[in-house]
Amino acid sequence: MAKLKPQHFLWETEGTVARVRLNRPERKNPLTFESYAELRDTFRALAYADDIDVVVFLPNGGNFSSGGDVHDIIGPLVSMDMKGLLAFTRMTGDLVKAMLNCGKPIISAVDGVAVGAGAIITMASDIRLATPEAKTAFLFTKVGLAGCDMGACAILPRIIGQGRAAELLYSGRSMSAEEGERWGYYNRLVPFGELEADAMKLAKSIASGPTFAHGITKTQLNQEWSMGLDQAIEAEAQAQAICMQTKDFERAYHAFVAKQKPVFEGD
Repeated sequence: MAKLKPQHFLWETEGTVARVRLNRPERKNPLTFESYAELRDTFRALAYADDIDVVVFLPNGGNFSSGGDVHDIIGPLVSMDMKGLLAFTRMTGDLVKAMLNCGKPIISAVDGVAVGAGAIITMASDIRLATPEAKTAFLFTKVGLAGCDMGACAILPRIIGQGRAAELLYSGRSMSAEEGERWGYYNRLVPFGELEADAMKLAKSIASGPTFAHGITKTQLNQEWSMGLDQAIEAEAQAQAICMQTKDFERAYHAFVAKQKPVFEGD
């Protein structure tokens, strides 16, 4: 995966951290049919990649993403039949599924606009940082659609609460960076000049940890949404027993005994 050369977005690696940027800054980085599909396939492949441990999704040219391209996507959708429309909406949802199931922590670092599908990408990430200038909008109602797009009605209320999510999804209005931080959508706000460095520092810190166990954590965070409490506790018991068989667990024990910091290797 480190040598991946996508055609429709930028991909860079630093150690086991991958950086992703949409690459149409002159249009505020809109998504196209092709970039949707290539991102979906990339995140699907990440589930089997041993050389990438964390993904950082970054802005480009002062903006994160303006969502689906009006000319390249919305225009053609108007003339599609139901079969074609459902194939498209399933494909966009598959990108979110791929992000949730890739087994790697994903950090979104947001500047400028993150709207529509761009906002959904941030929502589907595990951790979100933003500049004070970030504007996030789930603006589907602005184009005559429902707010329930790409999992928004399932995921967004879990992040910011039902009432706040309902307001944003009904109105399509922009959520300011300050609101996003106050509501728990953004983990913290970072000055623009420090955004990428701060996101990379966090990513490297996570990548230096027990990465196999991080994959288990991500799986449980997602799967336990639909579990009862007894089922969740049992699932975590099984997950932790699996992690206790890893060499990283043994390394941590020996490091603790030796009063040293453990060096994890992800196995």
